[in-house]
Amino acid sequence: MESICYNDALKIIVMTPSNLFGKYQMKMNRRVFLKTAGAGLSAMMTLDCVMARDGVWRPNILFFYPDQHRFDWTSLNPELPDITPNLRQLTKRGVHFTNAFSPSPVCAPSRACLASGKTYANCGVASNGNPYPLHQTTFYSLLRGAGYRVLGCGKFDLDKPGKSWGIDGRHQRKGKTSLLEAWGFSDGIDNAGKQDGVNAYKNLKRPEPYFAFLKSRNLADAHIKNFKTLDHDYTGPSIMPDDAYCDNWIANNGLNLIRLVPRPKPWFIQINFNGPHPPMDITKSMYEKWKGTKFPPAMPQGILRKAGKGSDMSAKRRNYGAMIHNIDRWLGIFQEELKKRGELDNTLIVYCSDHGEMLGDRGMGGKSKPYHPSACVPLVISGPAIRKNVVCDKPMETLDLTATFLDYAGIPIPKEMDSRSLRPFLEGRSGLPRTHATSSLGGWSLVFDGRYKLIANRPKEKKSKKKRKSTTELVLYDLKTDPVEIHNISGQHPDIVARLKPLLPPVGPYRNLKREAKKGSPRYTQYPCREKKAVLKGQRPPERDFSRRDALWS
Repeated sequence: MESICYNDALKIIVMTPSNLFGKYQMKMNRRVFLKTAGAGLSAMMTLDCVMARDGVWRPNILFFYPDQHRFDWTSLNPELPDITPNLRQLTKRGVHFTNAFSPSPVCAPSRACLASGKTYANCGVASNGNPYPLHQTTFYSLLRGAGYRVLGCGKFDLDKPGKSWGIDGRHQRKGKTSLLEAWGFSDGIDNAGKQDGVNAYKNLKRPEPYFAFLKSRNLADAHIKNFKTLDHDYTGPSIMPDDAYCDNWIANNGLNLIRLVPRPKPWFIQINFNGPHPPMDITKSMYEKWKGTKFPPAMPQGILRKAGKGSDMSAKRRNYGAMIHNIDRWLGIFQEELKKRGELDNTLIVYCSDHGEMLGDRGMGGKSKPYHPSACVPLVISGPAIRKNVVCDKPMETLDLTATFLDYAGIPIPKEMDSRSLRPFLEGRSGLPRTHATSSLGGWSLVFDGRYKLIANRPKEKKSKKKRKSTTELVLYDLKTDPVEIHNISGQHPDIVARLKPLLPPVGPYRNLKREAKKGSPRYTQYPCREKKAVLKGQRPPERDFSRRDALWS
């Protein structure tokens, strides 16, 4: 059977009658013409995901979004073992940002900023105690409205206090569309984070999707018992087999979602891995692969003992690297899947994270801090027309991914969004849309210009009968000479402080957000105290109108 070249078929389809029967006098009988035209039409249908009816080129978008991956834990750091070989290869085909800042280094606020394209001050989610405000547009809904098949799997954290995942992960609501649809997704599976899933199963007796899967495998109760040892200090392997390990389960869900997309419909998928978020649980095979491998120690050395941290930080850092390597392995698998589908050359691939992890640096663990390991994340973008093998050390904000996704989909960026498109920079047509990066959370905010970082911190108010007006403390670090951010030089450089201070995001009054969420403050959580009983009974309280909520800033 004769084969017809893809490019030749396109040329034949776009020929005018004068071209077709003029100069070249192409001779073809009815059978050859139909075969040629049919191949060309098939090619044109394949290109439907590239060129929409309005003439806008719309690529597929693969968005890897692991939880708590800090900026410097990749193979691009020469001090680390080769934990992300696939990400390293991806940078050769795209742009790598080394100073990419999370808009707010905590799960729910960061993801709300991304979904809404708004800064922390404007996104309506102050802490993990807030659900995403449903009156607020998401970029997911805009993509879906433009004809994309919008998919997601893993830990969304857009309704963290609601605990209403359901076994199918769609957050079904009686008499209403599911929350998954309300957020703008066409299909997907939202599962809980590591601790939230355990708590929902133990306390609410409601398995979310991952625990429903574990239950079907008779692994749920064993995982609960095992989880008692899986705290932030755990360094041994878990009992979970590789095929039931949560991140592997999430990735397989993502592959299945892509495979269900009818061709040639353009698609967007966000893979929300639970790792490398603590606890540092890894499977036996992951443990054996990295056992004995040395990772760089926490910095500065000697501070962990003073901070009272565990002595086995080296093992925690090794397990953290093992989790990242496992996610990177899936990055390679997804690219192979796109090759098989013939879609790799028409797919925008983005690797990022919601926030980082201190991992013992400065004697600290976790996130929510204004320091680089907590607030700065890896970001690599590759795809058609994007420059190759480019490293950008200038500061930028991952908030700008929202506008970038919309720009590549040919969708106008709403005026109310704070996000700015990176597409002109990625394609070499202009510089970055910002000259500095910012981040904020609760009582602190920061601005970074590429060398100096200014942090505004509203200190905790001491208990006193007299109410004293709290003052904002300003701290300045020179990241060039002090990368661990130890020495405050604000007193020596008032000129730099004066230059950066106007660029700081607003700092709210100090609040213990965790405590307020637990107490059920209506200002910070959807479920005040009088409604807690309904939640414990498995009922979803009435939704609240957040449009008139008090301003976060004083």
